[in-house]
Amino acid sequence: MIAFLKYSFLVSIVTSGSDDLEFKHNEPIQMYPIGYVHNSFREAVFDETIYPSISQIILKEELQGGLKHITDFSKIYVLFYFDRSEGYDLIQKRRYDGKISGVFASRSPKRPNSIGLTLVELLEVKGNILTVRGLDAIDGTPVLDIKPFMEIGVAGDGLRSP
Repeated sequence: MIAFLKYSFLVSIVTSGSDDLEFKHNEPIQMYPIGYVHNSFREAVFDETIYPSISQIILKEELQGGLKHITDFSKIYVLFYFDRSEGYDLIQKRRYDGKISGVFASRSPKRPNSIGLTLVELLEVKGNILTVRGLDAIDGTPVLDIKPFMEIGVAGDGLRSP
């Protein structure tokens, strides 16, 4: 049995409309997990074998209706909360190429708001359980949202990555 917990997040929102932008809001935002990750990875350590592995996302049963037509898509984005990550450094060494970079130019779990995003292959949906490949989150990680991947919404043809 999976227990669904409540998490509170603190976020600062930048307001637009002036040349003199400042942080005007510093209020907590409450989010609730829609489900949890289930896989064989139990430790919050870097392990490259997680990338091609199979995971399940166990969605809250009362949200199952929100999966209608999700199988129209072969890939989905999974947003999740790094619940076992502690602290962050603005400058870090990237794991995949060793380059010293800012946290926002890395995929590190040590982030100011501890939110992860991964594009995964959707393999199967049975009831409230999604089976996916390529989810780099460990067992028990709270899932915040799921969104379909649509190539139409990708920001242009000139994408680059290191």
